[in-house]
Amino acid sequence: MRRRLYFMLPDTRSARQIHDELLLARIEDSHIHVMARDGTSLEGMHEASILQTTDFVHGAETGLAVGGGIGIIAGLVAVFFPPAGVDLQLVTILLTALIGAVFGAWVASMVASSIPNSRLKAFESAIAAGHILMMVDAPSGRVEEIKKLIASRHPEAMNSGVEPTIPAFP
Repeated sequence: MRRRLYFMLPDTRSARQIHDELLLARIEDSHIHVMARDGTSLEGMHEASILQTTDFVHGAETGLAVGGGIGIIAGLVAVFFPPAGVDLQLVTILLTALIGAVFGAWVASMVASSIPNSRLKAFESAIAAGHILMMVDAPSGRVEEIKKLIASRHPEAMNSGVEPTIPAFP
């Protein structure tokens, strides 16, 4: 399991140095993302994707649960009140639940992909002022080590919190 660490950095030079030090500390490049205002050169670093900048993942999870629940209800209604002349089996409930879950996840993730990530709202003003937000997805057992590494070598880096868990599926 991974935890997302947030660091607010004053400029791209500092972001590049920390990025390089994290690579030396054996944090994979694909687990380090940066976010800056438009026009800022982030060459050599992974810019935050739609998965980090929007509520896409949360929307997909919510749609999966709601769609699956509605699918179960629809399946129960279909089995207990079948159309005339049709004999439905209990597998109908499973099928409607699966169809509902897939459809719900798809629709909700499409809607959520246009909504900014609510967890990043606190960083909007700093990013607009030219600061760089670095998101590091660190293994749970190394969170304190990474925080200490950055704090000891980069006093300009402001530790901006830790997200409890990172979803596994994206």
